[in-house]
Amino acid sequence: MASVETMTELAAPVREAVRDLILVLADSKRLLGMRYGEWILGAPELEAGIACAAMAQDEWGHARLLYALLKDFDEDVRALEHGREPHQYASMEALDREPESWFDLVALNALADTALSVQCEALQGSSYAPLAARVGKLLEEERIHAAHGAAWFRRLAGASDEARTALADAAAAIFPGLLRWFGPEDGRTALLAGAGVIDRGADQLRARFLERIAPLLDALGERGDALRATVPSFEGFDAARRRGSPAGPDAATVARIRGDKNRAFLVD
Repeated sequence: MASVETMTELAAPVREAVRDLILVLADSKRLLGMRYGEWILGAPELEAGIACAAMAQDEWGHARLLYALLKDFDEDVRALEHGREPHQYASMEALDREPESWFDLVALNALADTALSVQCEALQGSSYAPLAARVGKLLEEERIHAAHGAAWFRRLAGASDEARTALADAAAAIFPGLLRWFGPEDGRTALLAGAGVIDRGADQLRARFLERIAPLLDALGERGDALRATVPSFEGFDAARRRGSPAGPDAATVARIRGDKNRAFLVD
């Protein structure tokens, strides 16, 4: 597939789908960074708190790189970062609410972060050259996130029956949404795959995700087997935002992301 450098070289339907995919990834990474940041001081160990700080910084940096790509689509990046309401975000449903426990945070780290990485991996040879150029740097840092998430997931799953149950509950709460997040096989993912923007369709991406996290599901025993059997529902699915819920992140999180408290001190 021939490589293109600007969005004007893309057919209109592909251009719209690429724009939406970039926003989905940028918003999700921005929200994931916020979720990591919320646990810098609440992690059970100092080293884990430091890791949360590093992962938050990585995800915020990834989001900024991705948002910058939207300038080529005539988007106002400043407005995207600081001017939207919750229902306008295209972030993963799993990130809508602050993790209430360390189990919830570990589930996001091990599962949601991995789903994002699987999607980014599919863009490494993208026909849209600016996107392919960005994901290489992102994926280098994501390997550290994956190792951290997997280590904590295994540690909690093996700690006690109670800990394994709590971790399984946290995983089960976000798992259907993560599988749905890749979209239906005949949707926009098929359009992007046909144009060479991504290297495979939605079902293949889901399969790659499940293969990647298989050792973690094994650690949950029968609960992990049940998660493997989950069939994603696409009823009410918004293909542009990759969400089943029309809402978005909680308003307090969006206010913090926008920097509402500090906006009065900004000088243009």
